[in-house]
Amino acid sequence: MRKAGQWTRDALVLVKLAEGYPATKPISKTDLTAFINLYYPGANDVQQARHLAAQKGFNILSGTRGNKEIAANHYQLEELYPAFIGDRRAGYAGDFAALKKHYDYCCATCGSKEGQPHRYRRGVTVQLQQGHMDNSKPLAPGNIIPQCQICNRADRDRWIYDKTGRVTGIAATADGLRMVMDFLKRITKEMRAKILAFLGSK
Repeated sequence: MRKAGQWTRDALVLVKLAEGYPATKPISKTDLTAFINLYYPGANDVQQARHLAAQKGFNILSGTRGNKEIAANHYQLEELYPAFIGDRRAGYAGDFAALKKHYDYCCATCGSKEGQPHRYRRGVTVQLQQGHMDNSKPLAPGNIIPQCQICNRADRDRWIYDKTGRVTGIAATADGLRMVMDFLKRITKEMRAKILAFLGSK
């Protein structure tokens, strides 16, 4: 986290958030910005705390996301994620039990909690399964998210997911091809012509 002999903003924010670790306290975005300004005068709207959580693998609670009793625009470092994979498109490594714990025993896609009634399907008790993020790759650590039996069954082999359970693309599978064919049937002639022109240029 050093660049050209100087600490990066990521490193400085992490140092500030880690004060007193492991007994850390919430720190406001204003205080983080003031700390960064000691090393980078003129810095404003410091986003490093959010980036450290989303991209670098640090378990940072955010009041903006409604974590615990943390006020809005405050952040608190809890711990490092175990075996974090830095690629935003990749999932978290480790065994499935640890993976479920990381997701607070909730389905990454719909948020339903394991062992409790499903959020949207009456009479269904949630069971978390190993959801395939990208079917073109092996079902292995880094390519798995926890999904309830409803989400995993309905979307199996159709989509590519990111680690937050969001759809980012169509899977290169027979089911994915059917989705594409159905889409092509429903679009306008103008849009179809643009797609064919694009494919013809490749």
